[in-house]
Amino acid sequence: MPPFQQNNTSGRRAAANATVADSAGRIAPRDTRLEAAVLGALMLEKDAYCMDIMIQVSAVNAAINSFSKELLGAHLRTCVAENLRQGNDEVIDELVNVLQKLMK
Repeated sequence: MPPFQQNNTSGRRAAANATVADSAGRIAPRDTRLEAAVLGALMLEKDAYCMDIMIQVSAVNAAINSFSKELLGAHLRTCVAENLRQGNDEVIDELVNVLQKLMK
């Protein structure tokens, strides 16, 4: 097993969390947008018109996709780049596996 995969997930998670913190200015507005969209969808649950609910669901999906893109970009710029600089090419396989899950 490659060194960075040997129960080193806490180290990678710490690096990812630092990345998220560094990217907070870009992620925070998306987080607020996501919260508002989810709240709107919950408010619609009683006797709401189906098309209104679908519009809110679409807003939630857009907010999640926007957040995911920003998070993936931050991960590529930091965690993946750092692993590649250290010679850990296996991080590419990990990224491919995650992208395959995300694209289902």
